[in-house]
Amino acid sequence: MAAVNAVEPSGSRGRVGGSAGTIGPAGRKGRGLRGVTGAFWLFVGPFLLGLLIFVYIPIIWSVVLSFSQAQNTVTPSTWVGLANYIDLLKPGPFLDSLIDFCIFAIFIVPLTFVLSLLLAVLLNRIRIARAFFRSVFFIPTACSYVVASMIWKLSIFNGVRFGLANTVLSWFGIDNVAWLATPSPPLYWVAIVTARLWLQVGFYMILFIAGLQRISPQLYEAAEVDGAKPGWQVFRYITFPQLRATSVAVLLLLFIAAFQAFDEFFNLMGNSSLARPPLVYLYYTALGNQDFGRGSAGAVILALLIMIVSLAQGKLFGFGKAAE
Repeated sequence: MAAVNAVEPSGSRGRVGGSAGTIGPAGRKGRGLRGVTGAFWLFVGPFLLGLLIFVYIPIIWSVVLSFSQAQNTVTPSTWVGLANYIDLLKPGPFLDSLIDFCIFAIFIVPLTFVLSLLLAVLLNRIRIARAFFRSVFFIPTACSYVVASMIWKLSIFNGVRFGLANTVLSWFGIDNVAWLATPSPPLYWVAIVTARLWLQVGFYMILFIAGLQRISPQLYEAAEVDGAKPGWQVFRYITFPQLRATSVAVLLLLFIAAFQAFDEFFNLMGNSSLARPPLVYLYYTALGNQDFGRGSAGAVILALLIMIVSLAQGKLFGFGKAAE
């Protein structure tokens, strides 16, 4: 039997490319590759087709529109070159909207970063009801921005006596405040920033918790042996440096999210010039005034700004580099 078993493989190898009904290893490999390739295009093809139709073609079309006069039409009619860009970059509502974005980013980016990191460190240390507290802070992330904005506008900062914010102020003898209509001081920023803060802190807290759980316990043991005091010293010399990659990613995401702010401004302030970020201004330009040329030019400027700042931020903080 051993002799027979020893002969059979050599016999099968001898039939490679021989009789018509036999498939050799090369043939089976080629058929396998064709099968894998077919399965790849079967699953990925619809996604690529949708990406091409709904993402890349609209982007290219928007760039073409930005160099054209397209009033009340999405078909480029007259080539105007850089006129739309020059018009937008003159002192006016578009540059004012960029200033509003900068004010919003100055508040929301550091506040979200600090609060989410603080919550992550605290929740990573507790041993009781950890899942409950994580869920409590993360659940607002699943809430719609529109719904949250309407709650903020109608129940908390509605400016009348029975609003939650004014009720709290009345306990201290302070008169009612028109939160969303007071230009000086600009109290509307309180409503806008707190709404966004409530919605997104939980998401970034989860990112920081994931980063904290990747830190080796041996580092903390070594720090204790070296005499580092628990608390601020351990956080400064061990925890925070180990969160470098997570921190850079969080900052990058926060900045992009601030640039894309729309829902809370649109629902809280409408088209008010008090606080109008770039996307709200472009929405009213393109869909309100039907000026798709200027709207597309503004969208291209925003995309370029996000790209430049993201690249500069990644270069400055070393995003994507291996941890030291």
